[in-house]
Amino acid sequence: MPLGIDQGVGAVVWSPLGWGRLTGKIRRGAALPETSRLHKTGDMGPQVSDEYLYRVIDALDEVAAETGKTVPQIALNWLLQRPTVSTVVIGARNEEQLTQNLGAIGWNLTKEQVATLDAASAVTPAYPYWHQQGFQERNPSPV
Repeated sequence: MPLGIDQGVGAVVWSPLGWGRLTGKIRRGAALPETSRLHKTGDMGPQVSDEYLYRVIDALDEVAAETGKTVPQIALNWLLQRPTVSTVVIGARNEEQLTQNLGAIGWNLTKEQVATLDAASAVTPAYPYWHQQGFQERNPSPV
């Protein structure tokens, strides 16, 4: 994404709710809902540990409570505020999901809320990126 910022190129993000993982339907210690696509597609998307997923969902819940918005709306709004994301391709299954997803636009999370979500979703980058973090004066963060 830093290259995208440098070159003025944006990304089109497909399945921004992580194959249904960020819909708010998945909860720590609870079974998948019967209507979840993850029963069939859970192994197809990017694999994430349960603990990482629950940490992100907890942060989404926290921000949703602050804003009065839904978990998917928070996740989509956070993503759309990223400087290299031009648009997202959602996979609403019905009109209700589409309407809810469209509620993610027309407002912005606060800097503090973005920081909460950034911290919850942070991962240790692969080499050489983790090494470069020690040299911020030569590798400033693009966001």
